[in-house]
Amino acid sequence: MEPGSGLQRRAGAGREGAAGSPALQSRRRKQPPRPADFKLQVIIIGSRGVGKTSLMERFTDDTFCEACKSTVGVDFKIKTVELRGKKIRLQIWDTAGQERFNSITSAYYRSAKGIILVYDITKKETFDDLPKWMKMIDKYASEDAELLLVGNKLDCEVDREVTRQQGEKFAQQITGMRFCEASAKDNFNVDEIFLKLVDDILKKMPLDIMRNELSNSILSLQPEPEIPPELPPPRPHVRCC
Repeated sequence: MEPGSGLQRRAGAGREGAAGSPALQSRRRKQPPRPADFKLQVIIIGSRGVGKTSLMERFTDDTFCEACKSTVGVDFKIKTVELRGKKIRLQIWDTAGQERFNSITSAYYRSAKGIILVYDITKKETFDDLPKWMKMIDKYASEDAELLLVGNKLDCEVDREVTRQQGEKFAQQITGMRFCEASAKDNFNVDEIFLKLVDDILKKMPLDIMRNELSNSILSLQPEPEIPPELPPPRPHVRCC
């Protein structure tokens, strides 16, 4: 017998035994993902063709469609994000811009913790429609909902019909409303507007609400419409992304 051969065989057997041990195998098993700490609902509103669906799909799937079909009624996507050390399951509702769907989409306002109001910087008429959308917010949404005004299609700067100053001025009339310009096509400011909105929601919520209300399911695939509240007072000041 060669010197050390027995020791080598024993060492090799030890390594093989360790590799095949149930303890190591169990450690190698993929751990299930940590469940979300909170669940939040955000809705995107605005006139037809402003790019609501494109913003949602760019944020959730990192995709962009040049010729998206108009949303019929409502659609939604889910994305999980991590902020402030918490895992947040975000349900994003994409609403139709046509007035004939207002009776359907209004049911989704009240349960929304955040509302993204979108216009197209290349189409002045979509900016002129903003007061109409604010009436919907005032009528149906919670007064505590965080608001974000987004001028979309910044990639079409040469065709701009609405200045940045006009967007800022509109947002200044609404208490707590942030304002940003973005491009779903170029993926500019898209992640930032969603994540900043969620961060604002988390900062605004008392700890007891975060522990109780958010840990329960405030996500409802078919929220029931409620009696509209009284119109809230006007909202003065603007914040920027």
